Amino acid sequence: MTRPRLPSALRHFLASEAAGGFVLIGAAALAMLAANLPATRDAYEALLHWRTGPVLSGPIGPMTVHLWVNDALMAVFFLLVGLEIKRELVEGALASPARRTLPFLAAAAGMAAPALVFLLVAGRDPALVRGWAIPAATDIAFAVGVMALLGPRVPPALKIFLTAIAIVDDMGAVAIIALVYSQGLNLAALAAAAGSLAGMAAMNRFGVRALLPYLAGFAILWELMLLSGVHATVAGVLAAMTVPMAAEEARSPLHRLEHALAPWVAWLIVPLFAFANAGVPLAGIGPDTLGRPLVLGIALGLFLGKQAGILGAVWLAERTGLARRPGGTGWRELHGIALLAGIGFTMSLFIGQLAFPGDPALADQVKLGVLAGSILSALAGYAVLRSAPRRD
Repeated sequence: MTRPRLPSALRHFLASEAAGGFVLIGAAALAMLAANLPATRDAYEALLHWRTGPVLSGPIGPMTVHLWVNDALMAVFFLLVGLEIKRELVEGALASPARRTLPFLAAAAGMAAPALVFLLVAGRDPALVRGWAIPAATDIAFAVGVMALLGPRVPPALKIFLTAIAIVDDMGAVAIIALVYSQGLNLAALAAAAGSLAGMAAMNRFGVRALLPYLAGFAILWELMLLSGVHATVAGVLAAMTVPMAAEEARSPLHRLEHALAPWVAWLIVPLFAFANAGVPLAGIGPDTLGRPLVLGIALGLFLGKQAGILGAVWLAERTGLARRPGGTGWRELHGIALLAGIGFTMSLFIGQLAFPGDPALADQVKLGVLAGSILSALAGYAVLRSAPRRD
């Protein structure tokens, strides 16, 4: 008898009434209002830069509300992402080489093409080159939120395909953050972090099933990563890989932790991140601002690069026999999904913060580019999928 697959808390949330996308939209809209209304803009900035202490890492200085959200709460977000990655690799959409081929190819091309578009538009300025990875990410909650508005017009196979692409996309984003946006490495702290991770892996190997030791290990690993110079959020994915998972156990540590974290991440952490990072002052912004290389590079990378990379990879995979497109789907539906993958909201904003730290002017341009590219991709993807013929 075939064992039914255990439900995924994260996927269940993303598939339920577009809640994730709507909460994100609301938090982003609230941030825009707070950053632009005369009565709230000073309070908004003061709240984000409020020093709460203590100094957890010398290079970043005293902790502020903004740092707690971006470095600490987002590490918990990445912990949940890591749990979902491990689940999908063990028993889900990426559990076999045949299932992995197309999502891996599509995600890789869907990250490379936006980066290329960005470099073609903005790469002439050496000061902007560090932003090449900003349009490479996909915001799965936002994308699924748009898909949910279309109901049965989007075949289930395409929803699974987009989820798989987003999971591989997250793997790539974590690797980029660790390799590209880490700086001033502290080798002693890095060695201690490796020792902490090895200890967590040993707990798994020797059958420790309680969650508390893994959560304590995650907290220690996060602090050591913060000290090492590798971005602290990477600790979330690394810690997730050590949490035990048994496919036949509905109450294995990974399943329990995933289901416990999912509501907090979906309803609190991701909206807080959007509120802390999406607010951009619009005063003084005109056509010349929207035409600046950084804004255009990000917006065109998300809108043009994503769809070109994903569609090109699927076409090439079919032509060469490496993989087949999801069953029962046509090229118009695939085009719509590729467009929705250009919604890069959460991860793009996050990478933008890492690419241009301490430069408010460039940070605002990043936000404009991400918002423009994501909104354009959402509207175009919705229109294409809306016009696609209904399929049984």
